[in-house]
Amino acid sequence: MRSTKQKIVIVIALSFGLIPLTACSSSQINESQSSSINVASQATESDSSSIADTTPQADNVIIPELEPVLPVTVTDALGNTVTINSVERIIPLDGSVAEVIFALNLGANVVATDRSATWPPEAAELPQIGYQRSLLAEPIAGFTPTVLIGTEIAGPEKTLDDLRRLGYPVVIVPNPATMQGPAEKIRAVAEALGVPNRGEELATQLEDTMVSNTQVFEEEKRPVVAALYIRGTGTQLVLGRNSATHWLINAAGGKNVADILDIDQYKTITAESLLLAEPDILLVPSAGLDSVGGIDGLVEVGGISQTPAGINRAVLAYDDQLLLGNGPRTGDLLKQLSTDFKIIVTQTTNK
Repeated sequence: MRSTKQKIVIVIALSFGLIPLTACSSSQINESQSSSINVASQATESDSSSIADTTPQADNVIIPELEPVLPVTVTDALGNTVTINSVERIIPLDGSVAEVIFALNLGANVVATDRSATWPPEAAELPQIGYQRSLLAEPIAGFTPTVLIGTEIAGPEKTLDDLRRLGYPVVIVPNPATMQGPAEKIRAVAEALGVPNRGEELATQLEDTMVSNTQVFEEEKRPVVAALYIRGTGTQLVLGRNSATHWLINAAGGKNVADILDIDQYKTITAESLLLAEPDILLVPSAGLDSVGGIDGLVEVGGISQTPAGINRAVLAYDDQLLLGNGPRTGDLLKQLSTDFKIIVTQTTNK
């Protein structure tokens, strides 16, 4: 995919609704689909080839709980044994966990969130406890939570230890940046909240959506995609294999710049590296795109203006929590990514 003759402008600010429960009703760094703008919509291979082997058979009947079944004792991702006696006052410690809790129909029990919780709107409107990476015990304890749930991003560790010493159950759930990660996170949160069947139903629906929207292009048609994390002029990074964007790009049929440049975590954007990788598409969080003044500002970063993506202005921008959170809307995100990749591949090969 190397034609740069046809101009493509693709900018998406997506917001997807929560995946419904049929019987019940955002990364290491830290929404309705929009209408189209200009020509197109604003919108490891091994990871994308399999889903967790524990996926229930299609003929198994999952009956979601009417109410949480408590108390429950779990072993969290850190190996800690935690007993939860009540879910009346839940505090999620990051946005992706908040989104899972609302998707499990327990949003009414959430009393506060951190600043990264931007979806659903009800979560964003709740009182805030600070930011997931720099939490303090005192403001959290002020809400008298009955359970705290976060990922490995939550911290610092001293704050979590202080909360444990005060007697608050703190559960850290797994958050792998893989295709299996969102469902694994959902199941762990649901187990801790006493609604494992609700979690199984939600996770299974998500896995089915992922499988049905994974696509493969012929090798010569695979678009090269660079996932960028931008925050104005101060933070301008290429995301690596340890970001959830890595498996998403591969599952949607793209070839990841992180593999071409051998990036695991992230790397500062440089003209030299981008010209070497020659990305056809740029994938960015929408707030990051806004922070540099949109596409016009983005193409001025590093050597972007000289890449096929910069020349064609082929930019896909999504809400930060949606793109980076690896949460319950990730199946819908993959569906949109696959569609958008297909649009770009078609427009650049069928001139």
